[in-house]
Amino acid sequence: MKVLVTGANGMLGQDLCPIFEDAGAFVIETDVDTLDITNAGQVKQVLSDIRPDLVVHCAAYTNVDKAEEDLKTAEMINVTGTENIAEACGKLGITLVYISTDYVFDGTKKDPYKPDDRPNPINNYGITKYEGEEAVRSLCEKYYIARTSWLYGHHGKNFVETMLSLADKPEIKVVDDQTGCPTWTVELANGILKLLSKPYGTYHVCGSGSTTWYGFAKEIFSQAGLNVNLQPCTTEEFPRPAKRPAHSVMDNGKICRNWQAALKDYMELRNF
Repeated sequence: MKVLVTGANGMLGQDLCPIFEDAGAFVIETDVDTLDITNAGQVKQVLSDIRPDLVVHCAAYTNVDKAEEDLKTAEMINVTGTENIAEACGKLGITLVYISTDYVFDGTKKDPYKPDDRPNPINNYGITKYEGEEAVRSLCEKYYIARTSWLYGHHGKNFVETMLSLADKPEIKVVDDQTGCPTWTVELANGILKLLSKPYGTYHVCGSGSTTWYGFAKEIFSQAGLNVNLQPCTTEEFPRPAKRPAHSVMDNGKICRNWQAALKDYMELRNF
């Protein structure tokens, strides 16, 4: 299987590419320097020349807070870029995997969100990612939309590393009224591989179980064997430019492992 990956130099892409190669795929890695997804002509030319069996579209604008002040750039990458990829895949009959987010939901549902629940994003990032989903649905017949959440990995800035870098502070306050599903990039990559044997459609590919950001931090420090002064706080005490859904827990259909087990493997690997 020939697989083209966009955003291959990103946090997810750097784990996904070797995992797909280990599974027997021939992987073509692209990033903004080799494939500008906002350039429709270039996208069409590259995909026409390479003719991959599958495109995994990891490239995205992911700065949630900055998207509130720079919607134009977020739209260009997350909407226009995805439209270009989806249109080329649709016309060439290529299967597309689009990475989406729990932030397509408003967080008002008390039970875990299922893939067919109605999205209602409450920030610009979530809006642009949902518009990307709609582009995929309208332009492709063969697609998988993989919604993930609270992503962390060894190859990028993430919550786990941020917490560990703060361990020597006199006090660390972390939000305890937002609940979600922490997801390791390796779990997401393996989950995407599993999707390829399932019917086309929308799936939730995130860690099993759920916690708050405070609960996540507590588990990080516990697994690291660190004794820190960790205190819970409210969203109001830690204001951010973009609104966050209070409860973005997703039902993953057992595609990925328990989030604590995945975190344990992440922590063990980072110590090598």
